[in-house]
Amino acid sequence: MGDIIAGSFFLIFLFFGLILFILNIVTSIWAYRDSKRKGRSQEYALIVLFGTIFFPVIGLIVYLIIRNDDM
Repeated sequence: MGDIIAGSFFLIFLFFGLILFILNIVTSIWAYRDSKRKGRSQEYALIVLFGTIFFPVIGLIVYLIIRNDDM
């Protein structure tokens, strides 16, 4: 019985982690495309992409704050 419960928790955490990973990829791609759509340079868009991939929550918050600043 304990093995079934442990296996169930493992599958739940695995599924939750997969959902978070997919959400991270989707928001990173959105931030990249949004920065390109706003006329930013390719280098800026790549920095945004890598920043949101490696630092998902903080990177997205920072991008949302600076995205409307004029350069």
